[in-house]
Amino acid sequence: MTTHILKLSVGTESVDDLEAWQKLRAEQAPDGLPPHVTRMWPKRADEVLDGGSIYWVIKGLVLARQRILRLDPVEGADGIQRCAMVFEPKLFRTEPAPRRPFQGWRYLKPEDAPRDMPEYREGDDELPPELAEALAEFGLR
Repeated sequence: MTTHILKLSVGTESVDDLEAWQKLRAEQAPDGLPPHVTRMWPKRADEVLDGGSIYWVIKGLVLARQRILRLDPVEGADGIQRCAMVFEPKLFRTEPAPRRPFQGWRYLKPEDAPRDMPEYREGDDELPPELAEALAEFGLR
């Protein structure tokens, strides 16, 4: 059964900021894939690796997700073992969903995950991200 991870993107102002940060991290990685190192190893790793994604909370709203490809053990400069979550490079924008601040990361059931936004097609009206985020804050997503 698939399980997702919910994580705050601390210091990020927008999905574009997250994309830029991830691109920089991917360029530094030997395999060209963006990693994120965390202190804890997911206890439900098998469920996360069974098609799970990381859902990014930016400024109090879930705004994007990335598929988690693998979990790599890494050792910090302090000698402590950590977990590098390695992602598919593509970020999928999601319907904005409000989330309160929390530390670390949380598991997210598939049925509780916000839906992906449809891909933009030529001729479609595009709702500006700021407007979509404001609507989500009012509970109108």
